[in-house]
Parts: sequence; C-alpha cells; structure tokens
Amino acid sequence: MNIILLGPPGAGKGTQSAGLVERHGMMQLSTGDMLRAAVKAQTPVGLEAKAVMDAGELVSDEIVSKLIDDNLAALDAGTGAIFDGYPRTAAQGEQLDAILAKHGRTLDHVIELEVNVDALVERITGRYSCANCGALYHDTANVPAKEGVCDVCGSTEFKRRPDDNEETVRTRMEEYRAKTAPILPGYEARGIVTRVDGMADIDAVAGQIDAVLG
Repeated sequence: MNIILLGPPGAGKGTQSAGLVERHGMMQLSTGDMLRAAVKAQTPVGLEAKAVMDAGELVSDEIVSKLIDDNLAALDAGTGAIFDGYPRTAAQGEQLDAILAKHGRTLDHVIELEVNVDALVERITGRYSCANCGALYHDTANVPAKEGVCDVCGSTEFKRRPDDNEETVRTRMEEYRAKTAPILPGYEARGIVTRVDGMADIDAVAGQIDAVLG
C-alpha cells in the first residue's frame, strides 16, 4: 500500500503518519526527514543537497526525486510507503509515478485531511511545549495538570514556536492550497482521492483513514 497524505501545516499529517507506521507497519517518507538524514549520512544525494542549501538555494525536484528513489530502493517490497510533503507540484507527481513504477509499486490512495481554517488557527496558535523534555500542550485543549508545571518532567519552562501565529498560519494555508490544487485533478481523475475530517479527534481521523485503506 502506497499513499500520499495531504493537508496544510498543523492538520495532523505527522501524527497520522506515525499511527499508520505503528498500526500497519508502513514507512513514512517525509522529504524534510529524508533530506536531513541524507545530509547527515553524507550520501551522494545528501552531499549534493548540502551544497545547494549552503549556497542558499532551494533543493531541486531532481534532488528530492533522488531521495525518494534511494529510500524506496532500501524499502522492503512488502512495506507500504506514506509520502508526506511530496509531491507538492504536478511535475513532482509525474516523477513520483515514474519512481514508483521503477520499483514495481503503484499509488493506491491520496488522502487529504480537510480542515477549517479558523479552527486550525486556534489549534496551532494555542500550542506550546515543555522547554526541557518537549512534551506538547495547548492553551485550551491540553493544559498541564498543575498550572505552569510540566506533567512529564516537572519543568516550569515552556516555549512556543515563533511561527505559530495567526498571520503565518493563514499564509501557510494559502500556500498549501495554491501548491496542492494543481496536483489533485490528476489523482481525482484516477479515482484515488479521499478526503477525511482532519478536525476530528486523533482516533476518529485514524479510523477514517483505516476505513479508506480497508
């Protein structure tokens, strides 16, 4: 089973991918994670990517495609793949089809986590974490049992991501829609797109995704 998981930042793609890995033994292929791992391991494509990034330039579609190719080559044939953050353009979608075919795979599902923008703004701007252990909290949905004290490690220091603000979240949403809109029609024509309610609780979203996978 090979799937693309779509959704704007904060929609829960990472959480749902982790659940799919645990429940179905799939492998999450996140372009950001793969890029960092390749650079750290100093693989040929990692060195190529590092040179581009050191020059202050964006990593090309060609380099991202090489990352996908390398990771699929290392993946057991019986292990499904979750593509997170790729493809972002119609051109990348065509490249992904070619790479999958090379490895004897096909794309089975494109699952989009639908969100309400206003609710997503509240979800993201309200989140923060323990500065010591990284435990996650939220202003309204998940506060520490004792105010100002981390439930996990007892630290009283917390932090928020500087980009977790309303303006940034709405800009990201607009960018996501602009970038994703071109890739969906082709997949819809193939009848492999399913949309699930990304605003439901985590277990409910997982249940919707499992129902799609069958």
